[in-house]
Amino acid sequence: MAPSFDNESSLFNFVVRDGNGVKGIVDSGISMVPQAYIQPPAEQINKNNATKCEIPPIDLSKLDGHEHDQVANQIVRAAETLGFFQVINHGVPLELLESLKQTAHNFFALPAERKAVYRKEVSPSPLVKYGTSFVPEKERALEWKDYISMAYTNDDEALQQWPIECRDDALQYLKTSHEMVRKLLESLMGNLGVELDDSNIDVFIGKKMVNMNFYPTCPNPELTVGVGRHSDMGTLTILLQDGIGGLYVKVPEEADMENKGEWVEIPPIPGAIVINVGDMLQIWSNGRYKSAEHRVRTTSTKSRVSIPIFVSPQATQKIAPFPQVVEKDGVARYSEFVFADYMNSFFDNAHDGKKSLEFAKAN
Repeated sequence: MAPSFDNESSLFNFVVRDGNGVKGIVDSGISMVPQAYIQPPAEQINKNNATKCEIPPIDLSKLDGHEHDQVANQIVRAAETLGFFQVINHGVPLELLESLKQTAHNFFALPAERKAVYRKEVSPSPLVKYGTSFVPEKERALEWKDYISMAYTNDDEALQQWPIECRDDALQYLKTSHEMVRKLLESLMGNLGVELDDSNIDVFIGKKMVNMNFYPTCPNPELTVGVGRHSDMGTLTILLQDGIGGLYVKVPEEADMENKGEWVEIPPIPGAIVINVGDMLQIWSNGRYKSAEHRVRTTSTKSRVSIPIFVSPQATQKIAPFPQVVEKDGVARYSEFVFADYMNSFFDNAHDGKKSLEFAKAN
């Protein structure tokens, strides 16, 4: 018999404090989404209304040949319009991608007490955090998601402190994707007149983190969301999604493409990795590149996993639009700030579309 969560406090304690997560609610045998997870009607996702994004993936192997300029232009065009694109022939071994998905399922299948040791309040390492939703304390409606977050400092610390069940695959994913990230940034920065090399790459990707996200099956997927509307705060997000689908991106109103202002689904492509532009790239480019507003739907049929790598500047890095871009545009659309302050603002608020960027808006 399913436990009765007779008030939000007992539900919150079971899910958050005791480390059971959303998976614990589902495993308890519920037949209806608890009230705390029911989103306002405007935030609910009707999958029957969504268009699938049919943009073909970008073949990154062609960056090394005579089609380099053409492919670089495809990357730039994607960053300027939707802020989201998929890549193939990216250099991350396909067998590793398959292993990562299984590893994520294995981690979340562990007993609650094994995962709960990594809760933010008690985690033995500041690098590792297990949690649920985004900022449960601040949200009007909780998100149907559990996650493990692993910050990277160096290989030794990762091997010592990341959970043994997922550290090897997660570290390999981070390392094998580095060359792909560098190539993407070379194209994006080059288009803005910024040369990328070993001396300055850490300005853009000095901080790295691997997450494993778990979206348990949901009895009423139309009432809740896996992740609410938001853009990512960093430079780029490198996302592996499984074959189930449920990732939606909002087409900007100003985009030169169809479905303006609508949500489109990013369908899984076998062997592909999803790339999305973060807020820092939008700010450095003075608004030319668009950080992608996105959200995730839940499903009633199968639990879904996704594994993002977030690359960002170091916390102490000063951020402002590139002077050469401002000179061309004639105006700076964002003020200078320190990335740590932006992070604090981002994590102090529930997801709310691209509101996070207001922190940096020029007066």
